[in-house]
Amino acid sequence: MSIVVNIYYTGKDGNARKFAEEMEAGGTAGEIRMEEGNLRYEYFFPMSDPETVLLIDGWRDQEAIDRHHASPMMEKITELRVKYDLHMRVERYVSDEGGIPETDSRFIKE
Repeated sequence: MSIVVNIYYTGKDGNARKFAEEMEAGGTAGEIRMEEGNLRYEYFFPMSDPETVLLIDGWRDQEAIDRHHASPMMEKITELRVKYDLHMRVERYVSDEGGIPETDSRFIKE
């Protein structure tokens, strides 16, 4: 069972994008990607809201998330959230281990 957490960071004056850029340029995002159990850590920019950044954060299981939350990375992330005065909205999804049903997969072009 994998877990995907969508985190929407919202700020003012481009601060959410500056936060994501600093996470990448400073190496923090790369370090998180190297953590045991991390499956995905990517930022996206919604076209309809220039003040929001979406982080798609994927983990192997809850234990991997718990280790991440206990790591020094969280202090770095928290410092940057405060620096850029960001607010967050979070969605959490647990994978369907059965895979994509045939009724859905016929609409997917690979």
